[in-house]
Formats: sequence, C-alpha cells, structure tokens
Amino acid sequence: MKEDNKLSRRLFLAVAAGTVVNIGLPGLFATVTEARQKSLAEELRADGKPRIPPGQTAIELIEDMGGKPGSPRIEDFRLRVHGEVEHPYTIDFKEFMQFEQSDVTCDIHCVTGWTLLDSSWRGVLLSTLLDRARPKIDKGFVVIEAAHGYTTSIPLADTRKADVFLAHTLSGNPLPRPNGAPVRAVVPDRYLYKSAKWVEGLKVVSRDELGYWEKRGYSNSADPWKEERYSR
Repeated sequence: MKEDNKLSRRLFLAVAAGTVVNIGLPGLFATVTEARQKSLAEELRADGKPRIPPGQTAIELIEDMGGKPGSPRIEDFRLRVHGEVEHPYTIDFKEFMQFEQSDVTCDIHCVTGWTLLDSSWRGVLLSTLLDRARPKIDKGFVVIEAAHGYTTSIPLADTRKADVFLAHTLSGNPLPRPNGAPVRAVVPDRYLYKSAKWVEGLKVVSRDELGYWEKRGYSNSADPWKEERYSR
C-alpha cells in the first residue's frame, strides 16, 4: 500500500482512441474513444455534477489498481470495528459475509487522473457494519485501517451513503489481491486513496486523524469535482 515517492503533480495520462494501453501506471487501461470522451464531458450526475470530474480521463477497464498485496489470506482475515462505539467487535471473513450484501455500480476516480466507469462491486455497506457497533457520536470520522499500517479517514456522515462500503467482489469475481482482497473500501465520491485496500479495521473518532497520504501532502477532503488533490 505504501510507496516510496510522492506522485508527481505533473503526471498526465496518455489518451488512446478506445485501445488498451500502458500509461506508466500499474496495470493496463482501456480508454474510451475520443467521441465517447466528448459525450461523457457533457453528462451530468443526478446531483448535477459532471460525470467526469475536471482533470480526469475516462477508462472502462483496468487490470489492477497498483500497490503490493499484503493482506492476510481469507482464513486469516479479521475486521475490527472499534473506537467511540458502544459495542466494539471483531469478525472473520465468514462472519463478514453473513452481513446483508449490497451490489453497487459506480464510477471511481484516481488522483493520478483516471476515472473508471461503471465499476461493479459487491460488499457490505459501512453503515451496516457501524450500526452493529453503535457509534457514540453523531458527528465525527471513521479511520479506515489497512495492511502495512496504512490509514485514511472519511467523515462519519459519508458512511451513511448507500455507495460507501467494504467490497469483496469486483465485476462478478472475487476481488483480486492487487486490488485489495480480501476486503477493500470503496468511497466513490472521493479520490481513490480514500478507498483503502486490504482493510483490517474501522475506528470511529470524534477528532480526525490524517492518513498515510494525507500526512504527505495529499488533500484530506479529496473532492474530485474541486480537484482537491493536494493540501494547501
């Protein structure tokens, strides 16, 4: 999950006309055609925001999302839900799968400049997991804890959205290890470093805690539509 060097502020994508290309980032990407790019530029979401945030290039396929697999095997997986909650608990993968499952299709946006269209996931909503723990606070943050000591955080209010969840399946198949298996976070309306891979814990806190990339100059709010890539 960790990387030695901070990503360049001037990292640009090589745009191809609907072909599979290597763009200098981990994995292979299939970009959409130039005509489709123009059409997407005019599309709006239900909330009125452009479907493709500024500075992003749309893709439809990605081989992997980067990072070095470091998660436990499924049989060793444990998820700890703790912090300012009434009923902290720890579950294994079998217990995780017993929670109500949700299917979500969404676009996701990487800070490096690509937007993956219509990614299809299955997993458990963060709100479902937190409801069992019963947070003691109404306003605050959830620190997402992952392998290698990686952390990031999102407002507690974001966890109540119907498209913020922990995923175990991508495109109908078990989540590949390079993409975060056994379980990764998906937070579609934030840059992808908020969607931590190889998740091991959810900690409810009243005061925010800067995560790995946020301590190194990346935006803590990470709003793609405001191009909040870096802290100011």
